[in-house]
Amino acid sequence: MSRRAAESEITAGRILVNGVPASLGDKVDPDSDRVEYRGQVIGGRNRHIYIMLNKPVGYVTTMSDEMGRPCVHDLVADVGERVYPIGRLDLESEGLLLLTNDGELANMLTHPRYHKPKLYHVKVAGKVGPDTIAVLSGPMEIDGYMTKPAKIGVVSINERDTVLSMELYEGRNRQIRKMCEQLGLRVLTLRRIAIGEIKLGDLRPGKWRYLTRSQVESLKGK
Repeated sequence: MSRRAAESEITAGRILVNGVPASLGDKVDPDSDRVEYRGQVIGGRNRHIYIMLNKPVGYVTTMSDEMGRPCVHDLVADVGERVYPIGRLDLESEGLLLLTNDGELANMLTHPRYHKPKLYHVKVAGKVGPDTIAVLSGPMEIDGYMTKPAKIGVVSINERDTVLSMELYEGRNRQIRKMCEQLGLRVLTLRRIAIGEIKLGDLRPGKWRYLTRSQVESLKGK
């Protein structure tokens, strides 16, 4: 269409960039941004897509499940292209999960040398004392492996339960649950709220949105 017609369609809110109505003067990266016009995706077939999902409890972090359990694939089917989870959250855990079709970035983010901190809020039964927090903060032997020190804080505490903030630089299988189990702590809820600079914010459970360009660049270390 002509430039004047395009500006008219942008002003009318009919052109979306990463799910948000575009504004005059916006810049678009065809390799990473998703552009839609009247419901139709514009651009090549090899675009990279980066989204964040608030995974609810009861969903497995796979694209299909032989046991018939709900999968995160069901929650992102309307993305329009197939995206894959980066890392995992177990069935009983909830919160921030990143998905992409950028295999190179996914491989980089899951490599052991990648050191983006992951922040969790973990509610455990009972009142957690400073001695227990000190043990959780230091290296712990889990499944024959010595974990790296974690940053532990108290979000809230009462006689019934304690909410801990736990920042980890590694993500071994069910690591937090095993750390708590070793100290006799019963996990009530486990929620990931941030990965590096990317925060879950007010994204509702079961919903997703595109990452901003600055968020993608932060993952890539730019």
